[in-house]
Amino acid sequence: MPKIVDHEERRRELVAAVVRVIMRDGIERCTLRAVARESGYSSGVLAHYFAGKEDLLTAALRLSHERIYARIAEKLEPLAGLVAVREFMLDNLPLDDERLTETRLELTYWARALGDERVLAVQREEAARLRSMLVDVLEDARRRDELAPRATVDVAATRLLAFIDGVSLHATLHPERMTPELQHRLLDDELARLAVELPSTS
Repeated sequence: MPKIVDHEERRRELVAAVVRVIMRDGIERCTLRAVARESGYSSGVLAHYFAGKEDLLTAALRLSHERIYARIAEKLEPLAGLVAVREFMLDNLPLDDERLTETRLELTYWARALGDERVLAVQREEAARLRSMLVDVLEDARRRDELAPRATVDVAATRLLAFIDGVSLHATLHPERMTPELQHRLLDDELARLAVELPSTS
């Protein structure tokens, strides 16, 4: 009896192998042959699932993002307002090994996007989705009157996403300076600028 193949599971295995190759050898050395060796499958099997290297790389990026979106949605489900905004931000900073790997993968695609319109289009599409999630939680904070009047949702989203990108880059290049403790402190300072200044109770 022929073996039943879970094609989605196999595709995930192959994409996971792509990520490992990129993290270990760099994106330029992530070839179909290298992924075949890493995954234990033949180049013919890879060709059945992916049209070529660009398809492999795009699938790796999208899978990474899908995991991030699912994780964020789960964390935010019981939260609201600026508490949810803070959790969203923390989940997008390289505060542990998992998120550091995601950040490194993202940075490799940034570099590739500069010279490849197809990669840039995917990058922009995914960035727009992430921004939409952030705008949703900021709008909830606005409805709850937790944002200062001067803090428009659009500007706040742009500022916070730029914060994520900048801190993530520095944490990757200079981990001895941009420690998790400093990332937390900088984030709380940034969110304090967005928050309503509550009257003193004294």
